Amino acid sequence: MKNSFPKNLKELRLTNNMTQTQVAEKLKTTQRKVSYWESGKIEPDLDTLISIAEFFDVSIDELVGRPF
Repeated sequence: MKNSFPKNLKELRLTNNMTQTQVAEKLKTTQRKVSYWESGKIEPDLDTLISIAEFFDVSIDELVGRPF
């Protein structure tokens, strides 16, 4: 199964009209880290993944593209 997290994160960010910097500020991280997540260079740890899902009001399954 291909990880859809990078694409889904970017899509959620753009749908909410947010910059990477704004997302980083809300998640208490750096813009560079958000950029790396969106490019697939790194993945967030579990606690951060939960925070991202809560922030965008989606399930972790939706965020990572896991089929139901």
